[in-house]
Amino acid sequence: MKLTRALALPCCALVVCGVAACSSAPPRPTAPQPQPPLETAPATAASVPDAVPRIEPRSRNGNPPFYDVLGKRYFVLSSSVGYVERGVASWYGPGFHKAQTSSGEPYDMYGMTAAHKTLPLPAYARVTNLQNGRSVVVRINDRGPFVGNRIIDLSYTAASKLDMLRNGTAMVEVRSLDAAPQTDAQAAAESPAAVPVPGSLFIQAGAFSDPKNAERLAEKLRTGEYGKVFVRDNEIAGRRMYRVRIGPVPDVAEFDRIVAALEQAGIHDAHLALD
Repeated sequence: MKLTRALALPCCALVVCGVAACSSAPPRPTAPQPQPPLETAPATAASVPDAVPRIEPRSRNGNPPFYDVLGKRYFVLSSSVGYVERGVASWYGPGFHKAQTSSGEPYDMYGMTAAHKTLPLPAYARVTNLQNGRSVVVRINDRGPFVGNRIIDLSYTAASKLDMLRNGTAMVEVRSLDAAPQTDAQAAAESPAAVPVPGSLFIQAGAFSDPKNAERLAEKLRTGEYGKVFVRDNEIAGRRMYRVRIGPVPDVAEFDRIVAALEQAGIHDAHLALD
């Protein structure tokens, strides 16, 4: 895991939306902090229960309308309802333990928390490792990650339960969870024993209603070193869509390579897709 993620510049350098917005996003440490005593660690990550979705007010900190990091602007969502995203997860640990998060809470590497760029703080989400089917529920209380194409930064414990500590990254699905009555929330927070693992993972480079446009992009990509390129058509709500796919993609390293190449080719909205 890399501790050099760009997360924590003073808010007034990041948020360009007035004094009120600036005060809502507290500074974050620019470098890893000294490692805390490890006696605070739980016996095993498996002994730490998943987060339980509950109704909470939006944090006074970390929820500006938008903020800028490393030349890119991020717009905070007004709600987490119905949010689903697939991509690469990373994790952050000892160097940031007990440091202040964007919501103002201390970061607990042994808790079931996460950082996300645009979901409101706090929010709850189920994160599923698409490579092994493991799933956890986390409470999102921080901003980030701002490195590469990562979509979520997990706590040490959450990453451990997903079995991604060794590799440092994993291809995941992030699905928001709504707060529910306590009994339902507890049931929702239980990690399923087995989640179906997709047969293959692909990169979607574009989606079109006109098959000619899809084939035009596919032909362009076939001249590059992207791997197998094909067009898949699906009918959605009575409308046929033609999706340009690349893959299958075997691992995060290849995903990163292809996405970076697509960026260089001017395709900026490529994302992870299931088979």
